[in-house]
Amino acid sequence: MTLTDTHTHLYSKEFHHDLDDVMSKAIEAGVTNLFLPAIDSETTEDMYALEKRFPENVRLMMGLHPCSVKPENYKHELDWVRKQLDERPFCAVGEIGIDLYWDKTTLGIQQEAFQTQIQWAKSMNLPINIHCRDAFDEIFEVLDKENDGNLSGIFHCFTGDLNQAHQAISYGLKLGIGGVVTFKNGKIDHFLSQIPIENIVLETDAPYLAPTPYRGKRNEPAYVALVAGKIAELYQLTIEEVAKITTKNAQNVYKF
Repeated sequence: MTLTDTHTHLYSKEFHHDLDDVMSKAIEAGVTNLFLPAIDSETTEDMYALEKRFPENVRLMMGLHPCSVKPENYKHELDWVRKQLDERPFCAVGEIGIDLYWDKTTLGIQQEAFQTQIQWAKSMNLPINIHCRDAFDEIFEVLDKENDGNLSGIFHCFTGDLNQAHQAISYGLKLGIGGVVTFKNGKIDHFLSQIPIENIVLETDAPYLAPTPYRGKRNEPAYVALVAGKIAELYQLTIEEVAKITTKNAQNVYKF
């Protein structure tokens, strides 16, 4: 059984003390494909080091996270992202998007950074990996502007409603489903089976959003198997079927 974690921050400090064990547990659970989103220039070297350490399993994205879009340095950070994209291959531009949970005052420059990076992705024929928090309308506004038939990617950590799910899919995006689907109050489990499973990929967002029964603790790539188990329950499939379908879906996005 081959599982794919389409979004994991494995370079985070939370994994520095036991990274080998975390990777061993992931591979033992069948999670052999791990995709790492970028945050900003401060995390780039750690990502590159991880890729060298686990070249068979780890693939990298490049992008500027919306929470790192700050008035004083976001243009410099975008220049850094562009330089990396020009210098070496990546599987996607991400994670990019809009986050209005922490700071609503930066909406304008978040939208600018998001749209700029989408345009880069399209020009390079790369998918995007979208971060959205309290910002579905604002995200969709930008996607409407860029929706020319050349969009592809993943709506990471999707937590919207059924209508928002259909809208996200309409842009050519897959829904990234993680630990939230296992939460009693997660809500997406109420309607997810109405979405064709061909539109779904699995993720952890480790070290965040650990699935039940580890909610509130450190998340890790091995736990994508628990997400797969919940998806199997919702779609009345075996975990092996979910693993095969969602890995193929991820392959269609990331071209691995």
